[in-house]
Amino acid sequence: MAQSKLDPKKLEEAASKLRAIAHPMRIAIIDMLEQKEQMNVTEIYEALKIEQASASHHLNILKTKGVLDSRRSGKKTFYYLKGDAVTQIADCINKCHG
Repeated sequence: MAQSKLDPKKLEEAASKLRAIAHPMRIAIIDMLEQKEQMNVTEIYEALKIEQASASHHLNILKTKGVLDSRRSGKKTFYYLKGDAVTQIADCINKCHG
């Protein structure tokens, strides 16, 4: 019997990121940030027509799971896609899909 090449830690990290992005609002946020590079919370919630608290909640999930990062500029916090996190996720999905 062949030994599994799956690393449980890496598998859980991938599953965690997939769960983080598997929400229509978070997919919309990622899509906007792919187009605009960085946005603050106000720009995001106004563009999505959602409450500020809801936008902050979704941004926090994406940031916690390593999909987004942020930087402060004065009183505003700008969010942007972290490195190649989305590209890695897409590549993984494409490999799995065949």
